Amino acid sequence: MNRKLLALWMAILPVSVLAGVEFDQPKGGWRLSESVERYTQEVHYPAASVNTPVGTAATAMISGRIDGNQKSQQSGSPATLIVNGTAMPLQVESDGSFSRPYAFGRGSNSIEVRAAENGPRKRVQFFDAASNKKQSRLRVVLSWDSDGTDLDLHVVTPVGEHAWYGQRVIPGGGALDVDVTTGYGPEIFASPAPEKGLYLVYVNYYGSGYGVSDLTIAQVAIISNENTPHEKRQVFQVPMRRAGDLTLVSSFVYP
Repeated sequence: MNRKLLALWMAILPVSVLAGVEFDQPKGGWRLSESVERYTQEVHYPAASVNTPVGTAATAMISGRIDGNQKSQQSGSPATLIVNGTAMPLQVESDGSFSRPYAFGRGSNSIEVRAAENGPRKRVQFFDAASNKKQSRLRVVLSWDSDGTDLDLHVVTPVGEHAWYGQRVIPGGGALDVDVTTGYGPEIFASPAPEKGLYLVYVNYYGSGYGVSDLTIAQVAIISNENTPHEKRQVFQVPMRRAGDLTLVSSFVYP
């Protein structure tokens, strides 16, 4: 093939061929995870974008990279992370790397990363056989559609416990994983043994900056009994118009 034909072939080749998504974690197949997996940030404010704290177990991580020219073309845009059917933004660093903690449940798990529109994607499935590991029976995922903005997830349990960035771990075993202050999210509340009764899910628009528009659209996904025949999933989208807004997104009864 001469150079002109090679150049033409490269010009028309789909981006998905020129670039690719690679996972460092998780690995596909069967695994036996650690019984204790640290995945929460230290409590401080302001926090950073989603990151993986030092000491996080490998089995509580989603990490890898998007290679090729896709990242340079879509600089500043998040990728999409889909875990067991729940989509959320995934912040990608300037070198194409991504990393975030995640509390996976026992059994089968599916993880997919999709680069920006028309970009590459990759999916990994694994089965966690840890018999002493509990599944998250309730998961609440907050994400939003703008950079340079800070939205906060607040979950109030039936017994009045309040999970938020100032109290990420609450009695009863529920935990809020990370506090994202730089845009997109996601922030995830998960509980392996939720109290029965009425839950309240709020979103607080803490602030914005970097010259972005005030308006941002918050998305809240509520998943109960994940990875079971009784799984239920609800997704809500609400406009958050200005800093200081506090919105009750959903009230629901578990189970």
